[in-house]
Amino acid sequence: MMDFRSNEADRIAWVMSDEALPFELKLPAMKRLFLVVTTQKRGCWSCEMDYVRPSDVVSAMIDASIKKLALSPRDLLIRGAISGALLGAATTLAVTGAVSTGQPLIGALIFPVSLVMIVLLGLELVTGSFAIVPLAQLEGRATWGAVIANWSWVFVANLLGSIAFGVLIAIALTNMGKVEVAGVAAKIAAIAESKTIANEALGTAGMVSVFVKGILCNWLVCLGVVMAMTSTSTVGKIAATWLPIFLFFALGFEHAVVNMFLIPTGILLGAKVSIYDWWVWNQIPVTLGNLVGGFVFTGLALYATYKPAAAASPAISSAAQMDSKALAS
Repeated sequence: MMDFRSNEADRIAWVMSDEALPFELKLPAMKRLFLVVTTQKRGCWSCEMDYVRPSDVVSAMIDASIKKLALSPRDLLIRGAISGALLGAATTLAVTGAVSTGQPLIGALIFPVSLVMIVLLGLELVTGSFAIVPLAQLEGRATWGAVIANWSWVFVANLLGSIAFGVLIAIALTNMGKVEVAGVAAKIAAIAESKTIANEALGTAGMVSVFVKGILCNWLVCLGVVMAMTSTSTVGKIAATWLPIFLFFALGFEHAVVNMFLIPTGILLGAKVSIYDWWVWNQIPVTLGNLVGGFVFTGLALYATYKPAAAASPAISSAAQMDSKALAS
C-alpha cells in the first residue's frame, strides 16, 4: 500500500509492507516502514531507474539493426545526408572554437553536439552502422548482402550531405570567393593538407598510422552510439553520448564522415590536395579503419559478451523480474 505524505517538492513515498526488510527495523503494533524515492515518468511517479543494463542494451542494438535494414534507400539517403551535414556544421563550430580561443580542447568539447542530434533524431551515420547493422546477420536474421547494401547507401548519403554543407560553408566563409581565405577557412584548408599530403610524405608509415587512427576513432564513436542506449531519458542519452565522442575528437583520431567534410571543403578553400590524395591517403584507409574499430571493437565485442540467450525459461524470467523490482525499490 502506498501513501504519499510529502508535498510536490519532496516526492517521497512511504511504503507499508508486511514482508521482511533487508535491515532491522522493529515497530511494535505497526507494519514495517521504509522509504522509496520516486521519479516522475509520463505524468506518474515510478520507482523504475533510468539506467539500462548492458545485456538489454545489446538486445536494443539487435533491434536497431533489424530496423535499420528495413529502411528504404530513400530513407537512408535522406537521413544519411542530414547526418553528413550536421557533422560538417559541428566540425566547423569546433574549428571556430579552437581558432578563436587558441585551445583545441574547446573544439573537442563542442563537437559532440553533432552526434547527440543524430542519435536523438534517429538519423543514419555509416560509422555507427558499422557496429550496429551486422548484428542482425550474426543473429541469422539478415544476409551480408543486405548489410553491405545498407552501408553503401548510408556512405553515399553521408558523402553527399558533407560535401553539400562544405560548399555552403565555403561560400559563407569567403563571401562567395570575394574575401581572402583566413581564420577558420584557412584552418580548414590546413587540416585538409595535414590529413592527406602529410600522410603521403610518410609513405607506408603514414598509411598505417591513418588506418590505426581510424580504428581508434570509431571504437570510441560507436561507444557513443551504444552508450546513448544505456539511458531512457533525453538528458541521460546526451551525457552518455558526449563522453566517448569528446575523447575521439580531443585525441585527434580519424573519422570517415568528418573527413568527407573537412577535406573537400579544404580543397574548395585552397588546400593543395588532389582527389587522389583525398581518397588514397585518407578516405579509403580511414573508412576501413572505422569499419574494423566499429564492428570488431564495439559491436562484435559487446555482442560476444552480452549476447541474449536464445530462450529463457519462464522460471528464470520470473526470477529476473522479481530481482529487477527488488533493485528498483
